Amino acid sequence: MPDPKLAKPWHGIPREQIDWHPTVDAEACIGCGTCVTGCGRLVYRFDYDAKKAVVVDPLNCMIACVTCANTCPTHAISFPPVETVHALMTRAAVRHAVEDELLARREQLEGHAELPHRDRIVHLTVAEIRDVAPAVRVLTLAPQEQSDCLCQFVPGQYLELWAPGHAWISRAYSIGNAPREDGSVELMIQRVPEGRVSSWVFQEMRVGDVVTARGPLGTFTVRSSIDTPLAFVAGGTGFAPVKAMIEQQLRLVPDRDVILFWGARDASAFHALDDIAAWMHTDPRLRCILASEAGTAGVRSPPGVNVVEGTVAAAVRSSAIDLTGRDAYVAGPPTMVRAVLDALAGRGVESGRIVVDAFGA
Repeated sequence: MPDPKLAKPWHGIPREQIDWHPTVDAEACIGCGTCVTGCGRLVYRFDYDAKKAVVVDPLNCMIACVTCANTCPTHAISFPPVETVHALMTRAAVRHAVEDELLARREQLEGHAELPHRDRIVHLTVAEIRDVAPAVRVLTLAPQEQSDCLCQFVPGQYLELWAPGHAWISRAYSIGNAPREDGSVELMIQRVPEGRVSSWVFQEMRVGDVVTARGPLGTFTVRSSIDTPLAFVAGGTGFAPVKAMIEQQLRLVPDRDVILFWGARDASAFHALDDIAAWMHTDPRLRCILASEAGTAGVRSPPGVNVVEGTVAAAVRSSAIDLTGRDAYVAGPPTMVRAVLDALAGRGVESGRIVVDAFGA
């Protein structure tokens, strides 16, 4: 029987509701016993007569652990796709349970690492709030003092933001613009059902509020030579860092060979069509493909913008544009990023030429 101490709920989700356990291919298993003796949670037992490993208590298995599969010499052990766990991590309740445990066990869990810009704390005033899509809000944050000015940063970087009056851990949001002389930045916030910080942004935040942030941080930046053609792929609010990077490139390298793929669940999320039109006017070589999973109805795209139905990964896969020889920059939710990486590989883009947003959505 499962051990109650091991088969306890995982961040509030009953263990029996989570499909995570090993499966042993009896034909491939050579009975070495490595998985049986190596698992400290007694998921396995050993059939001494058949000389095979047997899964007896699957609920004892630690979520996302695949140590036994990695050490099996004949690859006889398999697990459900790791996306099973990643899907759970998108739930607000799971993220909140993790955060609450971090806060409750701070004395036990706290450690210190050398962080870049550890003391780069700035105070920013909410200068403007714009609802650009049904569940997307863009904040313009302006420096309070000259020392808070974000006049110099590298497009693609992000800020850690604290919600005033709340004990929550900071959240990271990509800066959605290239540097400006006044030091202001834009953050693109997507409303997450039951999300703590996004609920604060949509329900409590007002123009004139002062927020504390740390940054700029991050290494998701354009590092290509000026003569290298580029491909940017964005999903959802992953468009924020991509927008900033494209603005930068159009300023620095006029007439650059750039292609943008931007995917969303439905057409209402494509809120920056005026910006895209301006970009295409500035750089006639820039090409843009919008991918809407819910269909293309209602999309009034700028001239020259191709709108397709489906995922952004499918748009990358089916595009008639030659992607070989390009450097690619990808930002968006983890599941979307993995699908895009597969699509880019299928189109001949070398893995060493792909840069991925390090913190994702």
